[in-house]
Amino acid sequence: MEHGFAPVYGKGCRVLILGSFPSVRSRAVGFYYGHPQNRFWKTVCGYFGESVPETISGKTDFLMRRGIALWDVVEACEIEGSSDASIREESVGDLKSLFDSCGAEKILCNGSKSFQMLEKHYPELLPYTKKLSSTSPANPRFSEREWFAALQEAGLH
Repeated sequence: MEHGFAPVYGKGCRVLILGSFPSVRSRAVGFYYGHPQNRFWKTVCGYFGESVPETISGKTDFLMRRGIALWDVVEACEIEGSSDASIREESVGDLKSLFDSCGAEKILCNGSKSFQMLEKHYPELLPYTKKLSSTSPANPRFSEREWFAALQEAGLH
């Protein structure tokens, strides 16, 4: 059984970005979107015109300054490598409590698997949710423009 990370959040977060489960590389470095080819940090920091922080504490500070909570839907699971398709025996986090306590008004799902898991376990959160293209390097259909529009729509500037 593999385990994910604790959520990153604080009071006053306007948006909750949800992934599915950390990749092998992310688990090795101990933080979200740790694969150097994943587009997450470059995209989100780029939206604000900032460079990507080098450290975990720098990335956490960036998220808090910008009103972004970050978590994965799956807290623990059996998984082969980094393949979302292989996730089984999953346990999911208490997304409803986190969403309510952090003050977010919008959930942005980073890819289809996080959206499917949210839909399955927390259908009551769907009215607040938007599915975006995955920032994974394995996704050829990633759209930075889509991400920028969703961040703007969520009221982040």
